[in-house]
Amino acid sequence: MEKIYKKDDVLEITIEDMSEEGLGIGKADGYALFVKDTIVGDRCIVKIMKAKKNYAFAHLEEVLSPSSFRIEPKCPKSKACGGCQLQAMSYEAELKFKENKVKNNLIRLGGFSEDFIESIKEPIVGMEPPFRYRNKAQYPIGYDREGKPVAGFYAGRTHNIIPNTDCLLGKEINEKILKCILSFMKEEKIAAYDENTGKGLLRHVLIREGFSTGEIMVCLIVNAKSFEKEEKLCRILTGKIPEIKSICLNTNTENTNVIMGDSTRVLWGKETIEDELGGVKFKISARSFYQINPVQTERLYSKALEYANLTGKESVWDLYCGIGTISLFLAKKAGNVYGVEIIPQAIADAKENARINGITNAEFFVGKAEEVLPEFYEKQSNKTNPNDGKAKDMLHPDVIVVDPPRKGCDEKCLETMLQMEPERIVYVSCDSSTLARDLKILCAEKYELKAWQCYDQFSRTVHVETVALLSKLSEAKHHINVKLDMDELDVTTAETKTTYNEIRDWVKEKYGFNVTNLNIAHVKQKHGIIEQENHRKSKYPDKKQQGTPDEKVKAIEDAMKHLQMI
Repeated sequence: MEKIYKKDDVLEITIEDMSEEGLGIGKADGYALFVKDTIVGDRCIVKIMKAKKNYAFAHLEEVLSPSSFRIEPKCPKSKACGGCQLQAMSYEAELKFKENKVKNNLIRLGGFSEDFIESIKEPIVGMEPPFRYRNKAQYPIGYDREGKPVAGFYAGRTHNIIPNTDCLLGKEINEKILKCILSFMKEEKIAAYDENTGKGLLRHVLIREGFSTGEIMVCLIVNAKSFEKEEKLCRILTGKIPEIKSICLNTNTENTNVIMGDSTRVLWGKETIEDELGGVKFKISARSFYQINPVQTERLYSKALEYANLTGKESVWDLYCGIGTISLFLAKKAGNVYGVEIIPQAIADAKENARINGITNAEFFVGKAEEVLPEFYEKQSNKTNPNDGKAKDMLHPDVIVVDPPRKGCDEKCLETMLQMEPERIVYVSCDSSTLARDLKILCAEKYELKAWQCYDQFSRTVHVETVALLSKLSEAKHHINVKLDMDELDVTTAETKTTYNEIRDWVKEKYGFNVTNLNIAHVKQKHGIIEQENHRKSKYPDKKQQGTPDEKVKAIEDAMKHLQMI
């Protein structure tokens, strides 16, 4: 009889694998247990906290025999804090774990073969040392059990603050800043915000540093528009820490988990601080999106620039461009760069960053990439003067670079990229599962994955950055040789000779809207028309493919009938 496990059961297991979230995975009679704070190879005693039919979450009670990869965490708060999920793992093992996580997602979710993925992999780039790399830190403010104000980090899945003024991922100077603020709160009886009552003043402290300049910004997030002792706090901070060049006040009076509010004003000094990456200067405001590890960012962007393979003449779109970090990197080697970002302030920063660097070949547009790019393509493809070189370059760029949030690229954005047909796509990703999903779409028929490489941007955590290069398939690779019997020839001639362009053009002329090669491929498969088979065919053929709208299916079918394909 199959054994049933329940809450509070105590078991002895060996950790055999790790989840993407960094939980150790062990088994008892085939029953999977996910255990925080364990490493592959640990022999340990665990206690079940939540039991499901096929798996359970368990608490680590004791490590009986430690893994050869286990080390002593440097931070005494790491287990309680949970921000550094991998501090107990050797750094060599951490890099292997991260690279395997990306590789497995490309195979499992992207449908690529393991041999192929291994053949185009470039070795992961590690961070040495894997500490003190963050240029930004956000500390919630609260009270300890004795009623003293504290700064720190939330314990995993809670809003309980673990006091910690010296996170080893941040810079040493952060502790000095926080101690000044906490001492000031105590002396001046400044109340910390209480999210249960909505009362109190100070919610968070945000600290940013320009690594190349040493400039520091302190931003106080408060539950008010102002407070009486603003000037005094500024005098104390700047008197003790001369590296501070900007002190800002951000107002957030909403009952929300969102850290920052919409209104920010300067209390002292400059509105922005400066940093430099790869010879490009950047102005950084309190709310700017700016990669948190500048050392690895420069390496990552240099690889993206290498993959883009620019000679000085190319037209490039940079989607999800933020304050223009990648755009301005690319602009040094490209003909023209066009950046898109949803946050208006980020675009204002991008334009200012272009100005201070004397870069005149970069333009920036405000809006969602999944809206700006399709709207631009739809509008311009209908009216573009064939002699308008700039519009033509924008419609059919040489390179598209994407650096989306964790949710990946929107389907509409991917469709438009396929319509624009750039020679190369460079995909920078902070989430390998959505990277794999999007690569599966892009490589379904028109592009080929040529190379990929991981960068350890977030050392001692489970997160990893990846950059991938996709190259447009040559026309020769779009066709296949199929051996046919003579009696098959007459029914397949139209099918094999008709191109995707002919179908797209007919639909555009007849119906007035665009269809993608992916849409056409779906309809061809529906009618049993042979499609190319190659190394990236999905390992899961029965898995439902992303759908094509009914109106597009009908239009494509009409085109195929007109072209005598069906």
